[in-house]
Amino acid sequence: MHPPPRHLVQFHPKHVQHAFTDVLVLGAGIAGLRAALAVPSSQRVMVISKERVEVSNSAWAQGGLAGVLSPEDSIQDHVTDTLIAGDRLCDETVVRMVVEEAPQQISDLIRMGVQFDHTDGQIALTTEGGHSHARIVHALGDATGHEVMRGMIARARQAPNIEIWERTFTVDLLTHEGRCVGVLVARPHRERLIVWAKTTILASGGAARIYRESTNSPVATGDGMAAAFRAGAVLQDMEFMQFHPTLLYVAGSSRSLISEALRGEGAYLRDKDGTRFMLQEDPRAEKATRDIVARAIMRTIDRTRHPCVYLDLSHLPSERVRLRFPGIGRACSEFGLNIASDLIPVRPGAHYTIGGVRTDRTGRTSIPGLYAAGEVSSTGLHGANRLASNSLIEGLVFGMLCGEAAGREAADRPDRYEVPPLVDEARRETGPALDIPDILNSLRSLMGRAAGIERDGPGLAEAADQVRFWCGYVLRREFSQRSGWELSNLLTIGSLIIGSALVRQESRGTHYRRDFPKRDDNAWRRRVICLSHGEIQADQQGLPALSHLDSFP
Repeated sequence: MHPPPRHLVQFHPKHVQHAFTDVLVLGAGIAGLRAALAVPSSQRVMVISKERVEVSNSAWAQGGLAGVLSPEDSIQDHVTDTLIAGDRLCDETVVRMVVEEAPQQISDLIRMGVQFDHTDGQIALTTEGGHSHARIVHALGDATGHEVMRGMIARARQAPNIEIWERTFTVDLLTHEGRCVGVLVARPHRERLIVWAKTTILASGGAARIYRESTNSPVATGDGMAAAFRAGAVLQDMEFMQFHPTLLYVAGSSRSLISEALRGEGAYLRDKDGTRFMLQEDPRAEKATRDIVARAIMRTIDRTRHPCVYLDLSHLPSERVRLRFPGIGRACSEFGLNIASDLIPVRPGAHYTIGGVRTDRTGRTSIPGLYAAGEVSSTGLHGANRLASNSLIEGLVFGMLCGEAAGREAADRPDRYEVPPLVDEARRETGPALDIPDILNSLRSLMGRAAGIERDGPGLAEAADQVRFWCGYVLRREFSQRSGWELSNLLTIGSLIIGSALVRQESRGTHYRRDFPKRDDNAWRRRVICLSHGEIQADQQGLPALSHLDSFP
């Protein structure tokens, strides 16, 4: 792809207002708030949230957090489950670090006031696809993210060194002499400001709303990833988009997530004729990893020529189902569906952006002064396919690491700010108003057809040409509102996903190429990286051996 313009808008430091902070956190989900809370209290922290702080993908999470809390479980088992799900592309050192830290992070949440579900006086644990033991902690039955974020938001609001700006759009990261020095933001009523920061933490979430069928909050438009790419950061693993197997599929409804935990509790998947098709797909049946289940569902939809499959919980105790999944029960009841007795229509949807801004094992990106944590980042934890309920834990662990490191770095930098000569006077084209929703709908449909659960070379190449055409006239425009900036960001992310999928000529994890249906460890056990000048290429350095997968396929 051709590199996009450096900034989304023209600006001059003398023509906008300014704000200053020690540590700047972009995003108010679980990774962003954990980062803010980890910064030493002597440092001033500003958190910028695109919407109200309560609106994030983290708050939408249903299932829970994975951590070894049972004597029947072990750190090694959790590590092995993660490596298997990641299809031999995980960084084993990162996996072990996150898994070992997970129980402490759960304990920290409890100290923040988060109330997890209990059974007989003990924290209740459940299983999900790909997990060999019950190790998923949850809250409010199926509203874990809501409860976790409630506790973290309350703690952040109480912290005297943390300031939260809501409904503030991060337009661009600003760099000077190769270092990230802050951001250009747009506040309500189109007010633009430059926020200068000694260190910046990117925690702005993923980009799954680039697909029409998605579980994500409307805020997940890849803004942080695109801004980092324009600023010169290296991105990686963008070909890996995880599709959640089960979205509620009812005409006229939003595509509500139907949690992995239903299958963890024993729900069956059936086709339109009532056949439990997962028994023939994988020895783990409905508890296989998400990539396997999602592809099996799509093959079943194609085979039966029916738009969905069905979740069946009718064989489980009805009272247990109602108590365990009250939120999902309410969502389904709006359409006259009783989850304890009726078949629930479901199909896959884009759920989690596995790739993102490349970081080291402390959350540092390739740009000095810029850190990244959570879904916006690519740490190597998830490999080619994320294990269920590992995402919130990753956000906590890397949020903590980034907050601590960014705070230390900020403490070593002088309090005196010198405003560098940052000026963007690039000419922007004008012309007839563009129909932004029409382009966005076309992009989302194209991504689902060409870069969805299954892809192939010709389809990807055609999609690359189409996105390049859209970029050619959209990215040259200067928009003055959020919808235009989001479209520009999604077009940038779409080109990276498609380009990366074209480069990786094999099938692995969530990336399935019909023209290269086998995994090729000899050639492709390596990352695909996206460089700021527009080149997408395989990393020449392969990954080290995985010491605990010798006996696994």
